[in-house]
Amino acid sequence: MDTWITYLLELFSLPQVGLSTVFVVALVSATLLPLGSEPAVFALVKLNPELFWPAVLVATAGNTLGGAISWGMGLGAHAAMDKARGHPVHVRALDWLQRFGPKACLLSWLPGVGDPLCAVAGWLKMPFWPCVAYMAVGKLARYITMTGALLWAFPGIYTP
Repeated sequence: MDTWITYLLELFSLPQVGLSTVFVVALVSATLLPLGSEPAVFALVKLNPELFWPAVLVATAGNTLGGAISWGMGLGAHAAMDKARGHPVHVRALDWLQRFGPKACLLSWLPGVGDPLCAVAGWLKMPFWPCVAYMAVGKLARYITMTGALLWAFPGIYTP
């Protein structure tokens, strides 16, 4: 059983490219594409424990950049919708989100709703830099928590 887990760890960590792979996987997983970056971060850190902080920070940067891209997609969608209809569009169902403002982007780490939340922040024309800052804080907390928890839960799977 340990051999297939070791194989998966080596496969997900992609040691040839390490941190750059984590960055790309984290960036893509923060867009509206369904992909999780935690397995790549965990595998890299499990194979290279000294890369815990670099992996967490690189994953946070990639995931935050992906969230910023989603924010831009939301802003672009809003502009296209306004132009197509000939007048500004206001969706009343989003009023509650506007009350929270950029702080709502702290929840961008949540599975399923976090990535669309970034796009909605752009749609609502929330200020870009405060949104990115809150995204970064939420995503950093997620990577520290998830990677730490996985290392704690699976301490002896692979030892180089």
